[in-house]
Amino acid sequence: MDILETIGFDLGHGETAVAKAIVESIEPPQMLEINNRKNQITALGWHPKLGYLVGEQALIQAGVTQLTISFKQKPNNDPKYQEIISTFVATYYRLLKESRQIEGGESSYFYVGCPSGWSVNEREEYQKLLQASGIAQLSVVPESRAAFMQAKEAGKLEYEKLLSSVLIVDIGSSTTDFTLVKSLQEIPIDFGSNALGASLIDKAIFERTLSNHEQKALLEKVFLDYPHHQARCELACRKTKEDYFSNEQLYSDSQSFARGFESINEQIYFIPQVNKLIMEEILNQPVAELGQKSWMRSFREALSEAKKKLYQQSIVPKLVLMTGGASRMAFTRLICQEMFPEPETQIRPDPEPERCIALGLARVGRWDLRATAFKQEINQLFYSNKLKELIEKHIPELVELLTKPLADNLIENAVRPGVKDWQKNRIRTLADLEISMKDRAEQWLKSNIAQQIINNQCINWFNNKIQPDLAAQSDPICRKYQIPRSSLRFEDSIDPAFVNPELRIGDAILADTVAFIVNIVIGGGTVASIITLILTGHLTWPIALVYGASVMAAGMELNRKSFQETIKTNMDLPSWIRSSFLNDGKIDDMCEQIKPELEKVLREQLTANQEAFDKLIGKVEQGLQKALSTKVQEAIILIQ
Repeated sequence: MDILETIGFDLGHGETAVAKAIVESIEPPQMLEINNRKNQITALGWHPKLGYLVGEQALIQAGVTQLTISFKQKPNNDPKYQEIISTFVATYYRLLKESRQIEGGESSYFYVGCPSGWSVNEREEYQKLLQASGIAQLSVVPESRAAFMQAKEAGKLEYEKLLSSVLIVDIGSSTTDFTLVKSLQEIPIDFGSNALGASLIDKAIFERTLSNHEQKALLEKVFLDYPHHQARCELACRKTKEDYFSNEQLYSDSQSFARGFESINEQIYFIPQVNKLIMEEILNQPVAELGQKSWMRSFREALSEAKKKLYQQSIVPKLVLMTGGASRMAFTRLICQEMFPEPETQIRPDPEPERCIALGLARVGRWDLRATAFKQEINQLFYSNKLKELIEKHIPELVELLTKPLADNLIENAVRPGVKDWQKNRIRTLADLEISMKDRAEQWLKSNIAQQIINNQCINWFNNKIQPDLAAQSDPICRKYQIPRSSLRFEDSIDPAFVNPELRIGDAILADTVAFIVNIVIGGGTVASIITLILTGHLTWPIALVYGASVMAAGMELNRKSFQETIKTNMDLPSWIRSSFLNDGKIDDMCEQIKPELEKVLREQLTANQEAFDKLIGKVEQGLQKALSTKVQEAIILIQ
């Protein structure tokens, strides 16, 4: 069965969210609900009659005897940790199938996020652990990738920023991760021991509340005997923190407090509260998990370290993309702006960080599947005979496009100046003239001007012949994956500087054909035609005057070829005969007369030189594949 949907599963330390994307659609992913909520506290509870409960239901259901919260961490060998993770995911999976929000089985592919700082081995172990919950089709991908994909597909990243450098700052409950996305490649930035999570703030609020509580000793005993009560109190601290950072202006007054509430029993209450003064104290107090540094200082130093590592590579990010629920804390944004000031860098917090990763994971999954299928179709085009057949079919048009400019320029740059030199007695014999024209032809063919002429003709050939046929092959693929047709087109030109330095058709022609084009000019009858024209162009009698009728008579007894060879090799006419009987006008006439013959010979010889054009077809095919590969890599990011 084909995969119909991708499920983005954001199993967070503090909250969990799930989203679904339809593979064959470009519609935005949809958030899925558990317990009628799109976001759930990451909580797993056990009820003797109802079994395992997750999220809010685990918190509010009466009779829950076991409660675990905030249990996401790197994979380890602790059986209890493994059981909690596996059970939580299995319960989520069951609830999603029972509510018919997902197809399940082979039709659904799950993409679960993890911190970008996790190693490949840690991801693999985490994936195996999650698959043990009964979800066979599951992959673990960095949450930073999900944040980037969500920003890209939600239209928050312009195309040029997609191709530049983007720093993703993911401030989660358990960790803070920095990831550089450069030319679409993700590079985690390590800044040492990463325990910088916002749950440390929850913990500080909890400890402060417990320390100031009138019944501290009793509470400590209750928490020891009934850990689920402590879990509920810790959640109350978290909600207090969230309330504060969502409405900081309300709590700037010393008499105003963001408050949480948890009832232990009818006589004991746990009421955490913070305002601006208290929160500033918490953010600046030493934290054991952070090496006795404060949360505020640790975040600033971590961001500074990330900036230093970027600057060592001469990278200034065009954009800092902030995500993770804790990115709502205003001071984190201010520190980012301080470290990466505008206009060089834009700071862009995600407006819905609690849903960003789930939506992004669903998009990553869909993108992965569609991008893989897209590349497979392009590879099929590459490695079938279609490209070769397409090029081969249009070789006669290329020969036609090359024939006239080659003939014209060889006459102007090799034949005419050579005959002029012979006319002015700078060249002694017609044999010397042959050598001179050969050298001139070779020199011109290797010149920049010749290369430019031939490249221009090849570009015209490509744009007018190859490109339309290529578009007929690539346009349906672009339509299928709903990306612009221009993504795989060479719309304006195949100029190497614009497309790909490997795709220089003219260079390939010159490399393989210079020698035989020179031989066409010299050995294909051109010089023989010139000699014939010279001999029939009113020079027969002057030759007889100079060398005597007996020489001419002797020549008549030889066959024509031998006679012309003798004249070509030995005859050195006086300069007055050359200039008088072969003036500039007759040289012009002679060049015009041999042009059709030269074009014909070039056309025939170019067509007949199959070996050279077989090499050319191979080079053009390889160059086209490389140029298209570049475009494919750029086009892939446009797939939704």
